[in-house]
Amino acid sequence: MPEVQKSKNRIVIPSSQDYLVEVDRFLETRLKEAGMNESDLADVAISVSEAVNNAIFHGNKCDLKKKITVRVKVESGTVEVQVEDQGRGFDLSEIPNPVEGDNLLKQVGRGIFIIKSLMDRLDFSFAPEGGTILKMYKSFQTTRRSSSSEAGLPLAE
Repeated sequence: MPEVQKSKNRIVIPSSQDYLVEVDRFLETRLKEAGMNESDLADVAISVSEAVNNAIFHGNKCDLKKKITVRVKVESGTVEVQVEDQGRGFDLSEIPNPVEGDNLLKQVGRGIFIIKSLMDRLDFSFAPEGGTILKMYKSFQTTRRSSSSEAGLPLAE
C-alpha cells in the first residue's frame, strides 16, 4: 500500500478514499491546536473532505501513482487550506449549478457548491503542466488563546 507523507502543516496521500481518515485526523489536530471552535472546524473538515474527494475522483482519476497534497496555514484567526492534485484541471464555468432544474435530483455534483457555502473564500489555480490547486479560507473565533508556537503556521515545510 502506498504511504502517507506528513509534516507539521502538510500531508500527502495517494489518490484513494482509503486515506481520507488520515487527512481528517491531520486537519483536526492542526485546527484544534490553533484553537478553532467546533462549528468552524466542522465546516472546514467537510469542505476539505469534499475537495480531497474531488481531487481523487475528478483530478487524479483514482490513479494511486498520483498524489493529493493538503497544506494548512493558520494566521490571525484565519485558516487557509490548500488541496492540490496532479490531474488535468477543469473549466470552472462548466460545472453545473446543483440547485437548478434536473440537477436537483442528481446524487453527485454538489462538492464545490458545498465548499462555497461553508468557506469564506475559494481560489482555484491551474498549473500549465497539469494539476489543480484549490485554496479555501475560513475566519474563526478561537475557543482559547493560541500559544505563539501555534500562531502563523506556514503552508509548506
